[in-house]
Amino acid sequence: MEAAKQRDTGPEIALRSALHRMGLRFRVDARPLKGLPRRADAVFRSARVAVFVDGCYWHGCPIHGTWPKAHADFWRTKIEDNRRRDEDTDRRLGEAGWCSIRVWEHEELNEAATKICEIVQHRRAELRSP
Repeated sequence: MEAAKQRDTGPEIALRSALHRMGLRFRVDARPLKGLPRRADAVFRSARVAVFVDGCYWHGCPIHGTWPKAHADFWRTKIEDNRRRDEDTDRRLGEAGWCSIRVWEHEELNEAATKICEIVQHRRAELRSP
């Protein structure tokens, strides 16, 4: 499990490519907030949108997540800690005026990209208007 990629996973790259084809530009693997030691998979600073692509195993997907049998207590704690950290990240970003978007790795790519594009465009327009 140590060899699991932390960035540039297949689902992340596919989503970023789809967003790029839609004309969106963003920061990759970046911290949305200076004081927040967490990184988003795609950051749209002008719209204050942070996108996280969550792996079904690592983030405990209710549809595809599984609980390992070997070292079960360790991995259950690890996955539950990941969930709590995700919730804390979303809360802290929200308090700072950011929109946090979470996409499961199994979600349909074009639907997820379209949803993100719409939110980014809406927030950019919203933040520009007086």
